[in-house]
Amino acid sequence: MTGLTYEIVQHDGGWAYKVGDVFSETFRDHDSALAAAKDAAARQSLAGETDGITYQDRDGAWHEEVADGRDRPETEVVDPAAGRG
Repeated sequence: MTGLTYEIVQHDGGWAYKVGDVFSETFRDHDSALAAAKDAAARQSLAGETDGITYQDRDGAWHEEVADGRDRPETEVVDPAAGRG
C-alpha cells in the first residue's frame, strides 16, 4: 500500500492542503484548511467498490486498469506551522 500526506500550507492568499504537487481549494483560514485535510484524508481511507478506471498520465497517454476498492492508501495530515492542529 502507498501512503498519502496531506500538508497544510499557505496558498493563494489563504490556506490550503497539498498532496504531492496538487493543491486543494484555498480556504480563508488555517483551521478550515486543516479540517478539510483531515476530512479528505479520512475519506481517502474508506473502502469502495472494485471498478475499472481510466486516467491520463503527465505525458498525455491514457491508461485503463482495474482499481481494487479495498486497496486504500494510508494517510496522514502534516501541519508544519508550529503549535497548530
